[in-house]
Amino acid sequence: MSGGPMCFSPEADVAAAAIIGAVGVDALRHVPERAAWPMAALPVLFAAHTLTEAFVWWGVRGELGGAETNAAALTAATAVYLAFAFVILPLYVPVAVLALERVPARRRAGAAVLAAGAVCAGWLAFALVTGPVRAHADERHITYTVHLWRGSVPIALYLVSTCGVLLLSGRPFLRWFGAANLFAVAVLAWVSTEAVTSLWCAWAAVTSVAIAAHLRGRTPAGAPADAPAGAPRPGHQMTPRHPDG
Repeated sequence: MSGGPMCFSPEADVAAAAIIGAVGVDALRHVPERAAWPMAALPVLFAAHTLTEAFVWWGVRGELGGAETNAAALTAATAVYLAFAFVILPLYVPVAVLALERVPARRRAGAAVLAAGAVCAGWLAFALVTGPVRAHADERHITYTVHLWRGSVPIALYLVSTCGVLLLSGRPFLRWFGAANLFAVAVLAWVSTEAVTSLWCAWAAVTSVAIAAHLRGRTPAGAPADAPAGAPRPGHQMTPRHPDG
């Protein structure tokens, strides 16, 4: 299993991480309810993930100190980068969606997807631990190589847990978001099969902006994020009603 073209330099990764991080902070500032915190935190996690790849770049270039130090740093950065993509996301996304669901049937479906994500995360974690795992520069991008036993199975579980679970949500935004993710995967697979597990810089930026815009739209201007539905907004005077007669 290979991850193909990424942002084209460590400098691009750092710049993208800064932008995504700023958008992520904005998303966290506009959380309309506590249950939305896991979803709102996704852009910040993507920012950290993108920044991690800058260290992979520097390691591949041999710019992280002496030979031994550089090799150790490259191994660590690659492990962190792939652990987030392969192990954390298949668990985190279903949990974030479940936190928002109130309908029992949808929660049961989400729990089933979370179980699939757990299997996927364990499968991919085993591949990362047993190796070999490699990251190397190929022209203007980083290629990650991981050997997967029966690779089509964990890939299917990965798509179900990171995209399919969004389609099961009772919230229209998340359903559209899941459909957009599946479309993005299809486009990347058409462009290059090696790019399916990568291109985090561009896609994380789109993801972050979409989440932040959604949360900003759900929070009334000037109202605290945790204000209950129907609560009066600052500056809004409620007129009491008196019974007739």
